[in-house]
Amino acid sequence: MTALSVALAELRRLTGTRFARVALVAMVVVPSLYAGLYLYANKDPYADLDGLPAAVVVEDRGTTLADGSALQVGDEVASTLLDAHDLDWHEVDADRAAAGLREGDYAFVLLIPETFSADLASSADFTPRRAMLEIDTNDATNYLAGTIADRVVEQVQDSVASQVSRTAASEMLGGLSTIHAQLVDASDGAGRLATGAHDAHSGASQLSSGSGRLVSGEEDLVTGTARLSAGATELSDGLATLDRRTDALPAQTKRLAEGAREVADGNAEVAAAGRRAAAAGQDLTDGLAALDEQLPARLAAAGLTDEQVSAVLAETDRLRAPVTDANGTLQSTSQDLDRLAGGADAVADGAERLAASSTGLESAVDRAAAGSADLAAGATRLDEGQRRALTGAQQLSSGAERLDTGLASLDTGAGTLATSLTDGAEQVPDPTPEQRKAVAQTIGAPVGITSDALATAGSYGAGLAPFFLALAMWIGGFTLFTRARPLVEEAITSRWAVLPVALGGWLAPAVIGTAQAVLAWVVVRFAVGIDLAHPWAVLGFMLLVSMTFMAVIHGLMARLGDTGQFLGLVLMVLQLVSAGGTFPWETLPGPLRALHHVLPMSYAVEGLRTLAYGGPRMHLGLDVAVLLAWAGGALLLSTAAAHRVHRRRPVASPAVAAT
Repeated sequence: MTALSVALAELRRLTGTRFARVALVAMVVVPSLYAGLYLYANKDPYADLDGLPAAVVVEDRGTTLADGSALQVGDEVASTLLDAHDLDWHEVDADRAAAGLREGDYAFVLLIPETFSADLASSADFTPRRAMLEIDTNDATNYLAGTIADRVVEQVQDSVASQVSRTAASEMLGGLSTIHAQLVDASDGAGRLATGAHDAHSGASQLSSGSGRLVSGEEDLVTGTARLSAGATELSDGLATLDRRTDALPAQTKRLAEGAREVADGNAEVAAAGRRAAAAGQDLTDGLAALDEQLPARLAAAGLTDEQVSAVLAETDRLRAPVTDANGTLQSTSQDLDRLAGGADAVADGAERLAASSTGLESAVDRAAAGSADLAAGATRLDEGQRRALTGAQQLSSGAERLDTGLASLDTGAGTLATSLTDGAEQVPDPTPEQRKAVAQTIGAPVGITSDALATAGSYGAGLAPFFLALAMWIGGFTLFTRARPLVEEAITSRWAVLPVALGGWLAPAVIGTAQAVLAWVVVRFAVGIDLAHPWAVLGFMLLVSMTFMAVIHGLMARLGDTGQFLGLVLMVLQLVSAGGTFPWETLPGPLRALHHVLPMSYAVEGLRTLAYGGPRMHLGLDVAVLLAWAGGALLLSTAAAHRVHRRRPVASPAVAAT
């Protein structure tokens, strides 16, 4: 007896009646129904979300920005959601949304509160507040609706954050452009100020130089008027002495005539000096008048304001007043000196006539003495006025020097200001509208994602396919062994029949398992439409998985019977939670992680993933080796079970055995 004959006998038994054949077909179809229907139902659960009803409630009152523009983000969010059609959105009021959520009309409600826009704009007032969105769900309607709602809110949050960031960045960059333009204008103004300050400095230097020359001339004039005053005093004293000595006039007339002539000649020189002094005073007055006519224009050209020009003119008027008074005194004194010269000449003539005749000479001498006293007093007043004019000229010179110094500092500072503003304008960016738009978009969404996957599943259903195909193979084997016998005990007639019976008990279900694997592969690939990177390799690996799982269940039931079948169910549950089919196995609790590395379904899922997604095959050899090891171990267990059956059965006589 061979394993093949045992397997064929078992297959004939399983297909011996119509009911048996129907039951066998049902067992072959069970794995395909399980894997196919589940993957069909979950192939792409997010593809038809546009039929999921959801409500959006906009209570946002909006706000007004600092530039006067209105901000109404709530309506924009609602319009975006309604236009996207990713869900069956309905914009309703709060009462209708609450009632619809309670009655199951809406899976969830998105509420945009009254202060949403105001909170978004609060950072501009340095009182930042987070703009909150409210999600209301009802797990009694659908638990996963809350998860979908969270996903939608994250998208809204990212969109609003990006929009706000772009708006803020655009306003900031626009402000930089405005600052740049203003700095350029300020730099131009500072340049013009520097030019005006330089011109004013030049004019002030000329004013300072001219006032210095004025002081020098005033000093010379004071020296002349001092000499004039001294001479007039001496003349007055002399005439007084002459008046006292007129008593001896007859005896001295000859000497008097000679002295009078000398006095007349001296008075002529004094009168000439007085005329020169009067001419100098008049020139000084005329020069100051000409300066008065030019000074306002020159000060205005130097950049002084009207108030500053008026202040300077007032100061020059005050300083010029003593000069004008002194000039008047000089003019009158010059006239007096001219009269004095004429009088002295007349005295000389009279003295000469006195020499001839001294009649009335004493009275003439008295008048001459009185006139010379007046001359001395006038000369003294002229000297005092000229000294005051000198003081004013000195003050004018000092003020001109201070003005020159101040304008020099202004000239230097204005140049520095113009240079600094120009440098500052060059350092402030002046982006073009295109650059501002590009930078604002980058700031609003600074991080992009470029994904590169070694292998991709393509859809949610494709991602679950390896797990449910492996699980379907286990379920197929478990279902099949509800009718198939693990061991054909009556065929164990000798110890040499142990191994063929054990292999034959596995081989018959393995053949049916092959049919299960092929049918499940066809349904998943063509009926459900899941793409497989290596479809034929997937089919081959599924055959290995099916045969391995058949061997494991066969070994358990051969050795333990019904208890083994129960253990097969327990083992299926353990593998269901430890194989890492839905979540990464690294996230499992410690004991389940340990089971993941031991149980065969973990390696079945991993191998199917590698072949279905087209990923690296570095672990595929290990997956195959582990599955073969489990299959080999299970066949050893079933062989041991067959040997045990042989040992406990009584040895039959040849006749009985033949029967």
